[in-house]
Amino acid sequence: MQDRSITIRRAQPTDAPEIARLVGMLAEYDRVRLNEPVDAGTLSRHLDPTTLPHCEALLAVDEKEGRSVGYALFFHTYSTFLTSFGLWLEDLFVLEPYRGRGIGFGLFTRVCAIARDRNCARVDWSVLNWNEPALNFYDRIGATTISDRNLMRIEAPAITNLAGETAGPGSDST
Repeated sequence: MQDRSITIRRAQPTDAPEIARLVGMLAEYDRVRLNEPVDAGTLSRHLDPTTLPHCEALLAVDEKEGRSVGYALFFHTYSTFLTSFGLWLEDLFVLEPYRGRGIGFGLFTRVCAIARDRNCARVDWSVLNWNEPALNFYDRIGATTISDRNLMRIEAPAITNLAGETAGPGSDST
């Protein structure tokens, strides 16, 4: 990383308010309307490594300014085809005035170092199809687009409805 005033460190549960602030700014950048602000208390609990499941984060901090300027949030996945763990990079975000200074690259390479140290077979993430700067960044570092897959989602109301359905004869519902 080029800027010596920026440090990258592991986030602690006490960093949740700063991460929540940055998540709000990411949502604005991604043109996502949040129904309510990110709950820093819940995020703090999810960042606690003694809580299962939990997530992890890295923070980029401008030591001169004394504020967080970027973050990467990630968690473990598992591939049955590879019989190996991986990491899912949920968010990688750097504030606009700090972009182009190697901070995003620094966060990303730290996530990759964590994946390597944990013997993960891969790091996966999604990118909005209109986000040309991100797509160009990932292309430059050698990432590949998985074109034969669709990202799917079921949200809370449907989860609750489906969980109430009968699983079928002889099935274990857990």
